[in-house]
Amino acid sequence: MTASGQPHASVAVVVLAHNEQRRIGLCLASLPCDDPEYAIHVVVNGSSDGTAAIVAQAAARHSNLTLYDWAEPGKSRSWNRIVLGTLQAGFETVILVDGDAIVADGSFDALRAALAAHPEARAASALPLNGRHVAHYRQLMLDTHGIFGDLYALRGAFVDRMRDSGIRLPMDLIGDDGLVGALAKTDLGPLADWMEHGIHPTVEAGFLCEPLAVADWRSWRMQYRRMINYAVRHFQDRIITDILRRDGPSGLPTQLATLYPAYLAQFHPRGGVWAWFDRCALARMGHQMNAVAVG
Repeated sequence: MTASGQPHASVAVVVLAHNEQRRIGLCLASLPCDDPEYAIHVVVNGSSDGTAAIVAQAAARHSNLTLYDWAEPGKSRSWNRIVLGTLQAGFETVILVDGDAIVADGSFDALRAALAAHPEARAASALPLNGRHVAHYRQLMLDTHGIFGDLYALRGAFVDRMRDSGIRLPMDLIGDDGLVGALAKTDLGPLADWMEHGIHPTVEAGFLCEPLAVADWRSWRMQYRRMINYAVRHFQDRIITDILRRDGPSGLPTQLATLYPAYLAQFHPRGGVWAWFDRCALARMGHQMNAVAVG
């Protein structure tokens, strides 16, 4: 109980949003904003649009919703700051939501039930409900015990151990879900400890993401940038895999770009549709490497 006599929230919901003014209202409307069992924390990071203003209006109506308007961009940087640096310890569950995702009814209950029923799992993942290849991705997540950053839940005790261990996501990491999933499957250990059941894919939990609007050039521009990010993530994943295999998560750097000099020369663009995006990604990573060296 709090000093006011109100019960403590047992679940922390963390929403990470960057320039999501078109979708953040839909996202918030899908959350349990009137349920005191949930403490909802919305981080607006490095945004230049009206996202923070929309969240502020919602926070004024809901006492369990808190806005954090941080100037620094970067999802992984904000993930560390809110999940490991701001949330108090002792939550039963910590649920992560992307600011452009709409959470399907019953998903939070399903994710919590999955963790309760599978004590071996450190994370429970929700499955996509829309998109051009939704059936493929749903099956892939079931087969590989995958995790999407749009919506997933972490066992509170796992988050507390990660906080106490000092393990942090590199601040320039593209996407949080890949590394968080690896940490859940290894239980914060080396890659040799990998166990698929560290993540439980939950078919009863789902989310709707923003589909590609074929007739809207802005949607194509966003998709183009997303493909380059996916390519950067591909090369970053190769670096992280090497680190986890050799040193475990304690070897993760504060910034991946500090390790680029040891890796970029051995990376080459893939073929096919990825050839151009990989070239763009490697060029960006080269610029980041040089910026870190100068800084």
